[in-house]
Amino acid sequence: MVKVKLTDKLDSDVLVVGFGTVNKKLKIESGASQIDTTSLLATLTAMGATGKADEIIKLPGKTSRLIVFTGLGEIESSIEPERLRRAAGAAARELVGNKSACFALPNKSVVEISAIAEGAALGCYSFTEFRGKSKDDQKAPLTQVSVITKFADTSQAKAAAKRAEIIAEQTFLVRDLINTPPSHLTPNTFSLKIKKLASKYGVKVEVLNEAALRKGGYGGIIGVGQGSSNPPALIHLSYKPTKAKKRFAFIGKGITFDTGGLALKPANGMEAMKADMSGAAAVMAAVFAIAQLKLPIAIDGWAPLAENMVSDTATRPSDVITIYGGKTVEVLNPDAEGRLVLADALVRAAEVGKKAGGLDAIIDVATLTGAQVVALGTRTSAVMTNDDELCNQFLSATSISGELFWPMPLPIELRASLDSPIADIANIGDRMGGMLVAGLFLKEFVDPNTPWLHLDIAGPAFNTTDPHGYTPVGGTGIALRSLVCLAELASSQS
Repeated sequence: MVKVKLTDKLDSDVLVVGFGTVNKKLKIESGASQIDTTSLLATLTAMGATGKADEIIKLPGKTSRLIVFTGLGEIESSIEPERLRRAAGAAARELVGNKSACFALPNKSVVEISAIAEGAALGCYSFTEFRGKSKDDQKAPLTQVSVITKFADTSQAKAAAKRAEIIAEQTFLVRDLINTPPSHLTPNTFSLKIKKLASKYGVKVEVLNEAALRKGGYGGIIGVGQGSSNPPALIHLSYKPTKAKKRFAFIGKGITFDTGGLALKPANGMEAMKADMSGAAAVMAAVFAIAQLKLPIAIDGWAPLAENMVSDTATRPSDVITIYGGKTVEVLNPDAEGRLVLADALVRAAEVGKKAGGLDAIIDVATLTGAQVVALGTRTSAVMTNDDELCNQFLSATSISGELFWPMPLPIELRASLDSPIADIANIGDRMGGMLVAGLFLKEFVDPNTPWLHLDIAGPAFNTTDPHGYTPVGGTGIALRSLVCLAELASSQS
């Protein structure tokens, strides 16, 4: 785990500073650290440096062994926190093989300190668990990050540094779970890991196994998982602080591997389907982070887990299943499986929340549709809702977290495409607007009086291209930070 500290002076032999352009001329931004920029600017210019985002240049230093320049892009009167976060992360990624580094990026507030600390910590990630003989060839990431600031001794800044450690710790958990091969991450092993961590963080946990799911009538989870030799499960985390200001339910899609079932996916790209449990990982880790931060928000976290496989027991196209609570679904496409496990969890979460006095919000997170990627690309996730106020609160949270989300509609005219001649609803409808149709399906399992958000993170959850900013190749950890920020905003309300 990476350690984050604040300092008012250089305390490492590696110094990270920012650089960018002002009116097309290079400028070095070293924050609270004083360095001689004249000769350094001449060297950078001679090297053809641009200062663009994700550009990293390393030079020998005078007061440090190494000085690292990380691109900030066009520098204005102030630099937004997310740009600082990404610049710090990009530098941290490039510093593998070093134990510590001191980050001297411009900061005039706790918000900026937090962004720098968080970005640097998030950049200190590696995943080597399944390397054999090549493991020793992998250079280890930074284990300590120092942020140079004039506010090093203030309580708010120290809290921001501790929070950055927690965010990094839980984001690494999400990334590790996503990156774990499906041969090793099944509903059972996922559940065992979460049970162990729940004990560590003081969070109550309950796991329903296959027998309990059948007995309880969880037809969505059973229907998706029945084709696999690895049985499905449902995890329920519960964090209940005293005098909680609000109660939320977080639900994450947990398909540990998705072949498409009898609607078999093409081989090209199927290896990325180990990431189809990204929503469940984000939700579980978000509950742990909220517990570590001791936020006065009660959270129920739900992870419906199944492996969608091909076999003689797999759900067939045109089968009818019964979701928890009694609503029937005609499964026209077994590859539209995530919405089925989420439907079970949505109904159960609302039932548990009602018994506890009611939910202020229910939020599901899922790598749900390829249509999300078509509409918004691989870096922006979608938000759908039945409550504009909740959506606005969440978007405020994303403006703090730096994660990219975009509101999408739930057009009523698309609902008719989900009609079934033999069941209450079909699991697929119009192909055009498929992301919105999936949201409309989930909406059928939510009480209209309960504020609800659906987050489709299909593209941003798994990075198959080059690393960028604090984002590595593989699992990204998207949604965790925004869920935590939402809980923090709620805890600050009177």
